[in-house]
Amino acid sequence: MCTKMVQVLWGCFLLWNLYISSTQTTYPGIKARATQRALDYGVQAGVLMIEQMIKERNIPDLKGSESLEFLKVDYVNYNFSNIKINAFSFPNTSLAFVPGVGIKALTNHGTANISTNWDVKSPLFQDTGGADLFLSGIYFTGILILAQNDFGQPTLKLQDCYAQVSHAHVSFTGELSVLYNSFAEPMEKPILKNLNEMLCPIITGEVEALNANLSMLEVLTKIDNYTLLDYSLMSSPEITENYIDLNLKGVFYPLENLTDPPFSPLPFVLPERSDSMFYIGISEYFFKSASFAHFTAGAFNITLSTKEISSHLVRHSQGVGNVLSRIAEIYILSQPFMVRIMATEPPVISLLPGNFTLDIPASIVILTQSENSTAETIVSMDFVASTSVSLVILGQRLICSLSLNRFRLSLPESNRSNIEVLRFENILSFILHFGILPLANAKLQQGFPLPNPHKISFVNSDIEVLEHFLLISTDLKYETPLKQQPSFYGWEGLNLISGRWRGKSVP
Repeated sequence: MCTKMVQVLWGCFLLWNLYISSTQTTYPGIKARATQRALDYGVQAGVLMIEQMIKERNIPDLKGSESLEFLKVDYVNYNFSNIKINAFSFPNTSLAFVPGVGIKALTNHGTANISTNWDVKSPLFQDTGGADLFLSGIYFTGILILAQNDFGQPTLKLQDCYAQVSHAHVSFTGELSVLYNSFAEPMEKPILKNLNEMLCPIITGEVEALNANLSMLEVLTKIDNYTLLDYSLMSSPEITENYIDLNLKGVFYPLENLTDPPFSPLPFVLPERSDSMFYIGISEYFFKSASFAHFTAGAFNITLSTKEISSHLVRHSQGVGNVLSRIAEIYILSQPFMVRIMATEPPVISLLPGNFTLDIPASIVILTQSENSTAETIVSMDFVASTSVSLVILGQRLICSLSLNRFRLSLPESNRSNIEVLRFENILSFILHFGILPLANAKLQQGFPLPNPHKISFVNSDIEVLEHFLLISTDLKYETPLKQQPSFYGWEGLNLISGRWRGKSVP
C-alpha cells in the first residue's frame, strides 16, 4: 500500500513539473513596433511599389465574346493584349489596425488610364488596332492577416477581399475608330464584368507571392565566424488599435551549438509613444547572449606578437618607442615576446538609463619566445577592464564601439620577483588603449543586423539606453531599386551616439 502511494505521489510530481515547464513564459529578446504613422507612410510607399510592380509585371490578356444585336451580329470575339497601365490615382486610400485581427486596407474613387492592343473577329469582319481604357470608381477593401509559421517566419494572407470598378470607357484608335467607337459602349459592360472577376484573384496572387518570399527569410543569421543570431518570431504579431508588435527571439548561439544560454530573458515594455514610425526594443538579454556565445566560442582569446603589437601601436600612438623600451628595461628582453589576453568569464553587460557598460574579466600573459626554445612566461596577472559602449546606426545595422574607462589588476604570478606592478599597469593600460581596443572595435564594425522591412531604410533615428533595454526610434524610407544602394549595408542614416547617449541620424 505504501509503495503504491509513493508511486502515485511520484507520478503527480512528474506531471506537475511537466505542467510548470509547459506554462513558463518565455520573453522576447527583441520587440519591434510599427505605429499608425508607419501605416500612413505605407500608403505612400505602396503607391511607389505598385508603380514598380506595374513596370515589372505583365497584365494578362482580356478575352471575351459578345453579341451585337444592334448590328445583327451573332458574336464578336475580342482580345485585349499588351495591356499597359499608363497612370493611376488612389486619392482615398488608408491602412488601419484591426485589433487582434490584422491590417485593413481601403481605397475608393480610384482611377486608371490603360492602353492596349486589340483584335476582333466576327462572321462579318475582323480587324486589329489600339484602344485606350479609362477606369473610374475603383474600390478595394481587404484585411491583411499576419501570423507566424512553424519556423518562426512571418506569414501573410489576404482575407475578405472585395474589389470593384464602377465605370469603364473605351476609346478605339485607327482608321475605323469612328465605327468602332459607335459600339464601344455595349462592350464596356462585359469588360467591367471580366475585370471585376479578375481583380481579387490578381491581388490575392500578389499577396501569395509576397508570402512565398517571406517564407524564404533566413531567421537564423550567421553574424561572424563564432556566432549565429536567431531572429525568429516567437508568436503571432500583437495588434492593437494603435500599433502592431512583433516579438522576436533575439538570441545568439555559438556556431556549433544551438543551445539556449543558461539564463532567461526578462520582460520589458516598450514605452507608449507614437512620434516615430518604428520602434525597436533590444533587451539586455540580447547583448548578454552575444557575450556568452562569443565567450563560449573562444572569440575573446587574443594572442599578439611583437610585430602585431608594434603595428597597432604605431598606427594609434607616437609613443611606441618609449613603451617598448620600458618593457625591455623592466624585463631585460632581447628576444621577441607575445601578449596573450584571454577572457576568464563572459563579459558583463549592464544597461541602465543613459549608461551602457561592458566589464571584461580577463587574464594577460606576456611570454618570450625564441626560435630554439619554448615560450617562457614572464608575467601573468588577472584584470577587469571596464568599458563604455558607444552606439551607431549604420544603414540597417547597430554598430558598437568600446572605450576604456578603467581597469583593475590583481597581484601577478611571475618567476621574476622584481616586477613593478604600477609600471606594468601603465604599460597594460597603453596596450589596451592603443592595441587591444582598436582590434576589438574593428571586429565590432560589422555590427548587428536590425529587423526592418524589405527595401526599407531607417531615417531620423534616435537611440536611448533605458533600464535593461535599448530603444531605437526611427522613421522609415522606401528605397526604389534605382535609388537602392549596391550593398545591403549602406552608409546612409549615420547615427553617432555621444554625451548623454542620444543622437540623431543624418536625414
